[in-house]
Amino acid sequence: MVNLIWVAMAIIGIVFAMFHGTMNEVNEAIFKSAKEAVTIAIGMISILVFWLGLMRIAEEAGLLERLSRFCKPLVRRLFPEVPPNHPALGYIVSNMIANMFGLGNAATPMGIKAMEELKKLNGHKDVASRSMVTFLAINTSSITLIPATVISIRMTYGSASPGEIIGTTLVASTISTIGAVLIDRYYYWKRTRKGGKR
Repeated sequence: MVNLIWVAMAIIGIVFAMFHGTMNEVNEAIFKSAKEAVTIAIGMISILVFWLGLMRIAEEAGLLERLSRFCKPLVRRLFPEVPPNHPALGYIVSNMIANMFGLGNAATPMGIKAMEELKKLNGHKDVASRSMVTFLAINTSSITLIPATVISIRMTYGSASPGEIIGTTLVASTISTIGAVLIDRYYYWKRTRKGGKR
């Protein structure tokens, strides 16, 4: 669906430019944007490699395992339907840790695996389970300690202080995550109060 939206937007833009005689500006914008995309990608690669390297060192040192053990009680409370020691919990915790460090690219495959495991628990139904909805809400809001991607973009565009966004991001992402969990719990409570299925 998203692909169709992007194609429609591109076609509408080109047709609009043809009728208004602004094709030169469109061509210039296309090449300029392509150049900027490559510059941003290279800048992001450097910062992502740095943080992924640090995460690898933390994993080898056993820090990630300790952090996972520390997070598991909280995750168990957020996902009471998931059995203890189920693979889904491990993927959820890994996804949350990657998101905490602003490593969305590293978090995505773990999030997909977590959803696959949650779908198995849901009996491969087409309707999302409570745990799947909760995970999506938390993954979308996700508390971020170090917004590596944003820092990378700010560095690429010559920000005088690329890291000054850390405090603001931490506060905003914490509030959004608390809000997501509260809304998720409210609708679950409302649904169970009406006698609906879990």
